[in-house]
Amino acid sequence: MFGTKEHLRVEGSHLFIEDVDTVALAGEFGTPLYVTSESRLRHNIRAYHQAFPEADKYFAVKANGNLATLRILAQEGAGADVFSGGELALARLAGIPREKILFNGNSKSSRELEMAVEAGVRVSVDSPEELSVLGELASWMGKKVEVLFRVNPDVSVKTHPKIATGLRSSKFGIPAPSVAGVFRKALELEGVEPVGLHCHIGSQILDVSSFVEAASRMMDLAGEVLKVGGSIKMIDLGGGLGIQYDPAIKAPVPADLASAVLPVLAGRCGVMGISPRLILEPGRSIVGDTTILLTTVNVVKSAHVTFVGIDAGFNVLARPMLYDSYHHIVVANRAAQAPEAPFTVVGPICETGDVLARDRMLPSVHRGDVLAFFDAGAYGFSMASQYNGQPRPAEVLVHGSQAEVTRRAEDYSALLAGQAVPPRLLW
Repeated sequence: MFGTKEHLRVEGSHLFIEDVDTVALAGEFGTPLYVTSESRLRHNIRAYHQAFPEADKYFAVKANGNLATLRILAQEGAGADVFSGGELALARLAGIPREKILFNGNSKSSRELEMAVEAGVRVSVDSPEELSVLGELASWMGKKVEVLFRVNPDVSVKTHPKIATGLRSSKFGIPAPSVAGVFRKALELEGVEPVGLHCHIGSQILDVSSFVEAASRMMDLAGEVLKVGGSIKMIDLGGGLGIQYDPAIKAPVPADLASAVLPVLAGRCGVMGISPRLILEPGRSIVGDTTILLTTVNVVKSAHVTFVGIDAGFNVLARPMLYDSYHHIVVANRAAQAPEAPFTVVGPICETGDVLARDRMLPSVHRGDVLAFFDAGAYGFSMASQYNGQPRPAEVLVHGSQAEVTRRAEDYSALLAGQAVPPRLLW
């Protein structure tokens, strides 16, 4: 019924994730509730290991910063692509070795650069100015930091404009024509050791030919770096492989990506006489389909359309509002029932844009029903907020028939964290 999602099934009339009844989970832990399948998570990272046995996989922590998730990935040999000091701290707490961490980002603070140098992790340099600052800082600290150079490859991809990161107009990376010159400058700095090139062309990409184009561009630049006396020990092609949010749209798998890019890299490296380490940064394609979001129906209202009001809005799942994203929905307590009518599913947030699905064909929906949003493991909780005074939900990890809380639901006290009322206002 759910295609390749072997961790999901219908038993009786209820939706199960692994061997756990999702309706029972909603009753025990309350909703909204993020629920992750450990078996699916391990399956997904192992698919990358099988497709790219010689490459390093640095999980994109921005996609999902749950510490239990990161710990599982560390056990499976994954590294981490981090975009902030906080993500760096999470990766280290999860046990990911420093030599498998890349500190990425287009606007790193001095404090974050200092953290990276102190931690001994590799840094993706995004601009000539950042290179100079990092070199001075590392030299002052008596350290030497390995750096990759984030390239803007000017590759257009078929995805939402807000998540196309390799366009010429993107804020990320050093323009391709300038990369060799910046690399040559780095060879003269005491505090840095340039080791390779890095790019990222976008997210939720369903056409692997875009990655082929990016790989070819990166090899062109590698040749230019060699001409100025540099060496290429690492090539990081980033992440961005899409997943099957919509059952009607087929998505590539890691093996498809490997079949597309590995011959290009092998051929060009052979001609140049180099053998750089390949790095990938999968995020969504590792965690996206591992997780469902359970919500409860508060109201069904007939207007110009039939609205289904649930207890989760864009404060819990922001993707539909940000990117017009599709998430497949199942009525978890009547999962075997055929769709009957179109419904527009909305959240409790005081914004007209708080719409999670429009004109979605579902079985007859009633107050108290539990809806399951599929493929919520990437950019789900990690983008959640407390807007409208809504505490963030719990997260649960399912392992066989066992369900364990990996993040407690916030209560209203969380809204007060860090706040202080000046004494003069208390009287």
